[in-house]
Amino acid sequence: MKTAEAVTLVAARLAAAGIEEPRREARILLAASLGVDAAGLLMRDNIDEALFAPFLARRESREPLAYILGHREFWGLEFFTSPATLIPRPDTETLIEAALTVFPNRRSVQSVLDLGTGSGCLLLAALYEFPEAFGVGVDISTAAALLARGNAKRLGLSERAAFLTGNWAESLGTKFDLILSNPPYIPSADIDGLMPEVQNFEPNSALNGGADGLVAYRTIMGALPTLLAPCGSAILELGLSQLEKVTDLAENAGFTTAVRADLAGHPRALVIRAK
Repeated sequence: MKTAEAVTLVAARLAAAGIEEPRREARILLAASLGVDAAGLLMRDNIDEALFAPFLARRESREPLAYILGHREFWGLEFFTSPATLIPRPDTETLIEAALTVFPNRRSVQSVLDLGTGSGCLLLAALYEFPEAFGVGVDISTAAALLARGNAKRLGLSERAAFLTGNWAESLGTKFDLILSNPPYIPSADIDGLMPEVQNFEPNSALNGGADGLVAYRTIMGALPTLLAPCGSAILELGLSQLEKVTDLAENAGFTTAVRADLAGHPRALVIRAK
C-alpha cells in the first residue's frame, strides 16, 4: 500500500487502541519496521503490510514503544531497552541536572554508585558528564545488570563501569562521591491504576514501593552513612507528593536536604548530604 495510506491506517488503529499522538507513533513504527529513519520513510512509495503488522499488533496491545523499538534516548544518549527494566524517562534526567549543580567541577567526582540501576541510564549519563569517575551499578535483577553492561559497551564506557547483581547496598564496602537512585516508589495499591504500558509491561519490582511507597527509601537511608563519602551527595528520584515524607526520612537519619524540580515544576530530585 502507499506510504501515506499506511500511515493513516496505522494511526487510526493506534488511536482506537487509546494511544496518544497516534500519527507520530505510526510514522515511528513504520520507519522501524522498514529499518529506516524518518527521512527514509518519506522516500518510500509503497509499504508491504506484512512488514509492519507485527509491530502494530504489539503497540495495539499497549506494549511500550521503547520495548518494541528496543532502544530509548536518555540525556542525549541511546540506551538498549527490555522488559527487564524500567524505560528511561525524561523526568529522571532531573537527577543528572542536580548532580551537575552539586558538582560544578566535573573532575571532582571520582566514584558514582547507582542503586537499582536498571538500564544503567543514570550511572552511564553521570559517567559521561564526570570524566574522572568510575561507577558501580547495582540491581537485584541479573537481566537488568546484563542490559546495563550492554549499554555501557554501546556507549564506550565499559572500562569505567561495573554492574553487580545484589539487594541494594548489601556487600558494598566502599564510599562514593555521588550516589544516584530511582527506586520503586509507587504505593502497592496504586499499581492497578497505572496506564497499561506501565502496569502490564514494566517490571513490578521496579515500580512497587510497598504499602506507603517508601520501603526502598528507608533501606537507602539506612545504608547512606556507610556509603556516602564525607563531601559526597546522594540524589534520589521522588514520586509525586513524596517530598515531605522522604525529606523527613533523610533528615531524621542525620542528613541535610535540598530539592530540584523537573520541567513540569514537580519536586523530582532530593539532594542529600551529610551535616
